[in-house]
Amino acid sequence: MRYTGPKVRLSRRAGVPLTRKAVRYFEQRPYPPGEHGRKTSRRNTGDYGVRLLEKQKLRWYYDVSERQLRRYWDLAVRRSGASGAELVTLLETRLASLVLRAGLAPSIYAARQYVNHGHIAVDGRKVDIPSYLVRPGQVVSVRERSRRMQPFVAAAEGVHADERTAPYLSVELPELRFTLTRRPDREQIDVPVDEQLVVEFYSR
Repeated sequence: MRYTGPKVRLSRRAGVPLTRKAVRYFEQRPYPPGEHGRKTSRRNTGDYGVRLLEKQKLRWYYDVSERQLRRYWDLAVRRSGASGAELVTLLETRLASLVLRAGLAPSIYAARQYVNHGHIAVDGRKVDIPSYLVRPGQVVSVRERSRRMQPFVAAAEGVHADERTAPYLSVELPELRFTLTRRPDREQIDVPVDEQLVVEFYSR
């Protein structure tokens, strides 16, 4: 199941801010949530716990369920590259992930909602599946009927955009459109996760 509770709570459990909004809250409370959060020491976590937490961080960052992450892992191990890097690349090329990365949404949760509600098109055709894997050369845009909505007006003004555009995207924010120019390399994907620990978790 996907987590649907308070999102900042996930960042405190993970030990790193997983969303832009979480940065300020995490600075105020950089310890795990709960009654005994201040007394909890992450340093005392065993090997299994460390690997489990890293896998959970990856899940939470991309807002996928355990079943979905396992499916992506099965796909990654069948590819020719390093399994951990392939796993992150697959997650990054999900439609919801790229909508966020291009600056069309303020968070991965909003990006998923925009796709689910039919506001996003790929190559001119509506796609309402957040897990849709975008291929290099495909153009993703906000549908014409949705462009006057306040969240997309803000996006067109660059409110949600990162300071630096991901090198594998060609983004035209005023047009509410972007293109995946090539398959991302792992070193180009800004994710606060050590994927080798995720590999070790699934390979145990």
